[in-house]
Amino acid sequence: MEKMEKKKMARRAHCLVLAYPLQGHINPMLQFSKQLEHQGVRITLVTTRFYCHNLKRVPPSIALETISDGFDLGGPPHDADSHKAFIDRSREVGSESLAELLEKLGRSKDKHVDCVVYDSFFPWALDVVKRFEIVAAVFFTQNMTVNSIYYHVHLGKLQVPLTQHEFSLPALPKLQLQDMPSFLLTYAEHPYYLDFFADQFSSIDKADWVLCNTFYELDKEVADWFTKIWPKFRNIGPNIPSMFLDKKYKDDQDYGIAQFESEECLEWLDGKPKGSVVYVSFGSLAMLGEGQMEEVACGLKQCSSYFLWVVRASEETKLPKDFEKKSEKGLVVTWCSQLRVLAHEAIGCFVTHCGWNSILETLCLGVPTIAIPQWSDQATNAKLMTDVWKIGIRAPIDEKKIVQGETLKLCIREVMENEEGKGLKSNAIQWKTLALRAISEGGSSYESVLEFANSLFH
Repeated sequence: MEKMEKKKMARRAHCLVLAYPLQGHINPMLQFSKQLEHQGVRITLVTTRFYCHNLKRVPPSIALETISDGFDLGGPPHDADSHKAFIDRSREVGSESLAELLEKLGRSKDKHVDCVVYDSFFPWALDVVKRFEIVAAVFFTQNMTVNSIYYHVHLGKLQVPLTQHEFSLPALPKLQLQDMPSFLLTYAEHPYYLDFFADQFSSIDKADWVLCNTFYELDKEVADWFTKIWPKFRNIGPNIPSMFLDKKYKDDQDYGIAQFESEECLEWLDGKPKGSVVYVSFGSLAMLGEGQMEEVACGLKQCSSYFLWVVRASEETKLPKDFEKKSEKGLVVTWCSQLRVLAHEAIGCFVTHCGWNSILETLCLGVPTIAIPQWSDQATNAKLMTDVWKIGIRAPIDEKKIVQGETLKLCIREVMENEEGKGLKSNAIQWKTLALRAISEGGSSYESVLEFANSLFH
């Protein structure tokens, strides 16, 4: 009877999920959408017209709509000056386009929107949603330590240029200059990047809910601190496909927006002993200089472990000319399913740029790490990973900010062969257990998702 009632009500509870047009944002927001759907909420996923063609396998039960950001023929640029123009135009055009979409859906009794979950990178969405008197939930795709740093910039309590070398912020570990998000260090050259991140908090107090893709046990102190400021702050992660965590939903095996299929690396891994392979990936955005690429290649060549290295097609020209892409010892691919690779028993260590989604994946799959952060939030994530959660080590850099090949080789030995590596692996397994507990029935994130979903039915 109760299920029937919920089904009747599900037709009324319609949530629109507005995601920023980058893979690292759409992946967790699509996963959160699937969780809400399992609680009987009807979902419409919204992204920009330009990005929409990347969404290959959105579940058929999730409706897909698009808005214009004023750049229907091209996505966000990477240089700061163009980025400012892009953000200003996307705010103006995006606000109009989102309002038109809400109006269109509102005209149909069947499709009326009850709630909008919007990416924190679209802070302007909140004003639009509130004009329609709809419930608004902001969704953070970065962790709350990083968000706290930007929040303090927004409040004016952390000012640039940074003049000290150590920072003590409420509920956070002590941070050194090298642990801060890169945009605080490059403010003089590119002020707009930091302004963009601080703007996430510009009108956040008007949001009905504040959601974050992490789990309470990982960030207890900062979570408690933010809950005092925003009583409706909830951790609802880790938002990764069910088959890599609780295995509750057999059809939830990937994020649904994979751009390629690749079985080659999995077949190659099948032929390697348990825990013998170093997996190397610097994410979908980071661009390494030729010097750093050469040193990584050198370190992998010289180390005594097998390696699987993902080098995006756009980065392949930076590989040393004599570097073999496929050998008994190593394999270089342009893409792989990172979750499937990290879940493979042959993987013993992950050399990572420390993007937040990659860290959540490695935590959920119990793989220790070597941190080589590049930019944005990655240095802060590396600090948490090495000093707070203790699942990895940070590779030291030289005066040119490059990790030398010899240094990487020693780091790989430390994690793969030494006693310290066993401790890191043990810690990683403990976090895996806590992540699973958080999203299982009765767990902290499970209860938060349930609370949020139930609020839409009332």
